[in-house]
Formats: sequence, C-alpha cells, structure tokens
Amino acid sequence: MKTFLFIFLFLAGFQSFGQSAVVPAYDDTTVDGIVKGLYQVISGPAGFRRDWNQMRNLFRPEARLNSIGLDREGKPRFLSMTIEDYVRNAAPNFEQNGFFEQEIGRITEQYGDMVHVFSAYESRREEKGEVFARGINSIQLVKKDGRYWIVNIMWNSETKENPIPDKYLKK
Repeated sequence: MKTFLFIFLFLAGFQSFGQSAVVPAYDDTTVDGIVKGLYQVISGPAGFRRDWNQMRNLFRPEARLNSIGLDREGKPRFLSMTIEDYVRNAAPNFEQNGFFEQEIGRITEQYGDMVHVFSAYESRREEKGEVFARGINSIQLVKKDGRYWIVNIMWNSETKENPIPDKYLKK
C-alpha cells in the first residue's frame, strides 16, 4: 500500500499542501534549456515552494538580477540583487500568490561563449489565468565548463507608455 501511495503521489507531482513544486529538469548545455529552466523554476501555483537550489544552479555565483520599473509613486527605479536577495524577496510572495511567467517572444545573439537573449514574457497568477503583466527579460549567459550559466538578468515591465515592440514578440 505504501508503494502505491508513493507512486500515486509521484505521478500526481505531489503539488499540494505547501510542498515544493515539481520542476522538470532542464538542459544546461543549451541556451534554450537554460531559458526554459528559468521560466519553469519561478512559475507555480500559490502554496508551492519553488526549487531555489535549482534556481541557484542556473546562475553563476557572481550573477545579478536587476529590475527596472516604476516605484509606488510612479517614479523610475532600478533594483539590483544577488540571487540570494532575489530568493529572499520573491519566495514569500511566490508561496502566497500563484505566479506563472512564460516566454512570448525571443531574440538571441551569440558571439563565441557569450550570449544575449531578449525574452519577452507575460505573467499570470494562475497558469491559464488573465495576463497581469508583460515585459522583457534581458538575459546574459556565458558558456563555461561545458554548460551555459546566467550571469545577468535585467527586466523591464511593459507600460502604456513603453509597450513591447513587435520585433520582440516573434519567436
């Protein structure tokens, strides 16, 4: 009976009661695999802990995560974080509120072992819910030791005054 219960919970993804969301493995030897892994690891329903160790494994230790946007008074702001800052700031919100982010367009440029990905995204509170935000993630990667690593992400949310240009919405 225990074996049956284990198999049932495993196949069901064991995704309730505040457990960690099951995140599919990603391919760190391709740019596409790293970008997909990034979107997968931050996405999930309310009540789920993200796999922050998997998130950390996407990034070089010295990596930065940078947010450009407007503060509560509508003034421009820039916030730069380490991966640990991001985890500390995002984890409580992600566990309390569902958050699903998916790519809706991408432009990739590569020179040698450095890669720049402009990845347009949309965000939802539920996987099939209404879009509440869109923007662009500027992702810089390096190929080192046989795999790709994120060294920097900078994102900027779309506003009425700053819509996403059509060229970034094409895959």
